[in-house]
Amino acid sequence: MEKDWHKRTAALALAVLFMLTCVLTGCGNSGGKDKSGGQDAVQNTDPGTGDGGTETAAVQNTESQEEEPAETPLTAEGGETMLKLFVNGEKLSVEWENNESVDALAQLASEETLTIGMSMYGGFEQVGSIGETLPRNDEQTTTQTGDIVLYSGNQIVVFYGSNTWAYTRLGRITDRTDAELAELLGNGDAELKIEAAR
Repeated sequence: MEKDWHKRTAALALAVLFMLTCVLTGCGNSGGKDKSGGQDAVQNTDPGTGDGGTETAAVQNTESQEEEPAETPLTAEGGETMLKLFVNGEKLSVEWENNESVDALAQLASEETLTIGMSMYGGFEQVGSIGETLPRNDEQTTTQTGDIVLYSGNQIVVFYGSNTWAYTRLGRITDRTDAELAELLGNGDAELKIEAAR
């Protein structure tokens, strides 16, 4: 009887010792756990590494993706490109399109003020050469008074009437009536200036 009691005591002591060892060393910790912190190892899915790294590589990859975006000084809080338009020295409010043509125009204007000599054409528009070819995405368009478009990639057109042609839209003058624009643009050649807002 006493011998059985000693056997049971020894077995219990061994079981307790084994449990303590497991708690301290993490025995049986398999199934993709990270030994350092008991967290699942995260696979790196960046196709540029090609080695299927573990959590360390994934963390490094995440850090590289969180680099600060390139500065965009030509965009306002709402994401709109900030450009100022002047016709014969008179500032006009413009709602600019959100496209790569306007972005390229803004880039040019950020380098220096664009001064464009405009000529009347057709009794409904003023047209002038930008001096550079911009990206274009022409679509058949029926313009209205106040529309500003890109023609042939290198000419800017401001309408005081209407026309139908393939243009890339740049923007629209918003603070003048049709009659005011006809008065401003329909009485001889004009000078157009485009500046980047500071």
